Amino acid sequence: MDIPNENNATITDSAFIAGINGAKPHRTPVWMMRQAGRSLPEYRAKRGIGSILDALKDPSLACEITLQPVARYDVDAAILYSDIIVPVHAAGFGVEIIPGKGPVTEKPFTRTADLARLDNFDASRDTAYVMDTIKLLKKELKVPLIGFAGGPFTVASYLIEGEPTRTFTKTRQFMNENPDIFDQLLERLTEITIDFLCNQISSGIDAVQIFDSWVGALNRTEYERFISSHMKRIFANETINSVPTILFGVNTEPLLDLFAQSGPTALGIDANTSIAATTVRLGSTIALQGNLDPTLCLTDSKTAVSGAHRVLVDSRNTPGYIFNLGHGVLPETDPEILGEVVSYVHEHGRAIRDSAYETDEYRSAHA
Repeated sequence: MDIPNENNATITDSAFIAGINGAKPHRTPVWMMRQAGRSLPEYRAKRGIGSILDALKDPSLACEITLQPVARYDVDAAILYSDIIVPVHAAGFGVEIIPGKGPVTEKPFTRTADLARLDNFDASRDTAYVMDTIKLLKKELKVPLIGFAGGPFTVASYLIEGEPTRTFTKTRQFMNENPDIFDQLLERLTEITIDFLCNQISSGIDAVQIFDSWVGALNRTEYERFISSHMKRIFANETINSVPTILFGVNTEPLLDLFAQSGPTALGIDANTSIAATTVRLGSTIALQGNLDPTLCLTDSKTAVSGAHRVLVDSRNTPGYIFNLGHGVLPETDPEILGEVVSYVHEHGRAIRDSAYETDEYRSAHA
């Protein structure tokens, strides 16, 4: 069924929707994680100082920021200007985003009693400003709008660690020493995630991405024990399942088959993972998204475009495909270089991918 926005633009025939659903779009679709944000001079001029959480509570401002990269780059999807800690912040848990540092929790999660600090979240009430932003965007956009939420492990890690980390020592220690309490925490975060996403979809979101960015810190045994059931519950939700869905995390190559079993429409692939190898491993039943190394966009346009070319070649045997970075746009990135990458993908992506898309070798491998 076509889903027209108020400008009568048809979302379902977009390159992004075609790519994520495994069809052959008129051009290779591209959008970039963190495409709206600190790398854009127009963002810095509009945003000013203060916490991102304050900016998000102004729907007109959040709407304008979401639209900025669409106007600049002609990307094939917009992603809602928001943050994965919005729901737990709105619940009153005590999480704030400190400029230059990231999410900081004044009183980290340490015991069963802390679950009560997440009890009263209601997305329609506590994050009404997010839903108002979505409704404003749907009046303006002629490309699909991607909503999102954080994965249960990643959000839990911010609550337990108290501040950003690359080791997740406190989280894994708590998980293994207090498995029952950790289960209860993930259960509550899963309920919050479902409520938040369902309200986004009801407000007009066309697709959703789950950022379980740091779940790659777990091994397969830990993922199967603590995470799999919650991810399956999210993607099995009837409302969430009514739109295309993407699951993304970094350093998750060993877990990608478990990701796929959770039920998303597509998997986001980080810059350290081969798209071609993932296609062979998982088959052609799930779309893939990625995976240009964001650091290449810190160099020069020739280097960045060469990297994009290699990604497109790597994706040739992947029927359902969306070009993206392997993680978010870095703040110091030159927007002009990103623009050249997007233009290259749009101008040459389909020809590069078609060069091997339906070869005898491909058909034989997927017969």
